[in-house]
Amino acid sequence: MRGVGLGLRQEFADDFATATPADVDFVEVTAEHYFRRGGRSSRVLRAVLEQVPAVCHALNTNLGGPAPLDERYLLDIRQFLDEHRIDGFSDHLCYSGDEDWMHELLPIPFTEEAVRYTVGRIRRAQEIVERPIAIENISYLTAPAQRLSEAEFVAAVLEESDCRLMLDVSNLYINSINMGYDAESFLAAMPLERIAYAHVAGHSKIVDTGMAKGDAEETVYIDSHGHPISESVFHLLEVAYRRFGVFPTVIERDQNIPPMSELLAELGAIRAIQQRVCLSNHSSGHPEGTAATVP
Repeated sequence: MRGVGLGLRQEFADDFATATPADVDFVEVTAEHYFRRGGRSSRVLRAVLEQVPAVCHALNTNLGGPAPLDERYLLDIRQFLDEHRIDGFSDHLCYSGDEDWMHELLPIPFTEEAVRYTVGRIRRAQEIVERPIAIENISYLTAPAQRLSEAEFVAAVLEESDCRLMLDVSNLYINSINMGYDAESFLAAMPLERIAYAHVAGHSKIVDTGMAKGDAEETVYIDSHGHPISESVFHLLEVAYRRFGVFPTVIERDQNIPPMSELLAELGAIRAIQQRVCLSNHSSGHPEGTAATVP
């Protein structure tokens, strides 16, 4: 799978079922929106997948959570992937539940012990779904009990679990601002051969005036998926392409969904960056990289 994709959302799924825009190379399907369901939603999804390929993204694999893995959930995911002939599968490198789903994506402590714990759960999850999992770097506002950098933690999990990376470029940008680290150094620590595909999205800024405590004003960036993609994120995406080669990239939009023409314009902007990087690599004699397709 190559090119640029769009996260499939209920707001435009019916239109896509009738005629998926030619500018959309593939769609990303959120598992929880479709699996364990039948009827109309399944018919709409099948109609979309007759026109374009798909990759599957999940929210509740709970790879770092304290409760035992929900193997029934993972078996349902496998059945969904098999039924719709989807190979690419991703979820977040986080914990998202204990005895029940929390509907939150919470950071795993960046420690050696957490690496070992999470690696064991990823290996077991991959056995059940019978596919490699691409783990997503999440956005976060606190790093509890941190002893490794985020980049060290993610790279160790990737290597020891033999999984893949779904690089969320927007989350990387947000974390670099909120947590005060260099985004390009994070990219430099990631293994080229493990990148499956990427997310980009719009973010929000929240200004904390600090008036209650008398502190200085502070701006916090939030991964809201509710605004246009910023030029800073587009720039970081191009930096990643130039380092790793062009890889498939998905736009996420979950709030304030605009007219389809605006989303297609953002897809076009990403495609233009991909083409520019490919031409630059070709003219300089550099390979385009191996992170070019979703399996």
